[in-house]
Amino acid sequence: MSANVLCLFDLDGTLIDSERGILACMRHAFACMGVEAPPAETLRGWIGPPLRQTFPDVVGDDPARVEQAVCHYRERFDAVGWAEHEVYTGMPDLIEALAADGHRLAIVTTKMRPQAERIVAHLPFGGAFARVYGPDAEGRHCSKAAMIAAALADFGAAPGDTAMIGDRRFDIEGARANAVAGIGVLWGFDSREELQAAGADALARDPGHLGRLLTA
Repeated sequence: MSANVLCLFDLDGTLIDSERGILACMRHAFACMGVEAPPAETLRGWIGPPLRQTFPDVVGDDPARVEQAVCHYRERFDAVGWAEHEVYTGMPDLIEALAADGHRLAIVTTKMRPQAERIVAHLPFGGAFARVYGPDAEGRHCSKAAMIAAALADFGAAPGDTAMIGDRRFDIEGARANAVAGIGVLWGFDSREELQAAGADALARDPGHLGRLLTA
């Protein structure tokens, strides 16, 4: 990689610990639908993939019921859930250092883009990110691979000078699809084993270690 790296960051489980808010919104949606929510360990595994991919396991395959459940989720998320998160320790210092060194930063998330933009705007380091990539307001799915490809085109970046940083296998798979470095973080919602199986080029123990991997 060159000295100027395009750093593409996942949001949930990478920059912020959003488990509390996301799980509360899922439980709210299922309660409104009159169905029992899965246990916490199952819901935790649903942080990352699109709701329309996971909700059918609980509410059934009827598209109308799935959309209704998604709407209930959004109601609570837009009201309070978006703010129910914590920034991971060490992340503000890392983002500040990367920006100061001239690296370009962007967010690539499967969270709806308007929701993600709202969260990023309220982060203490949100201004360091030039762009936020995510599904549109209608919630049409946009894969990590497609969003990474869009970022490469928008920034005019070479794959060899780009890294995708995330906590889920989807981040690593998207990186590999675009021939960019995929760095898995071990403080998020996926396991070391799944990140390695997805083909992660490196695994970061903490934000300080991540910084050293990005600038090595």
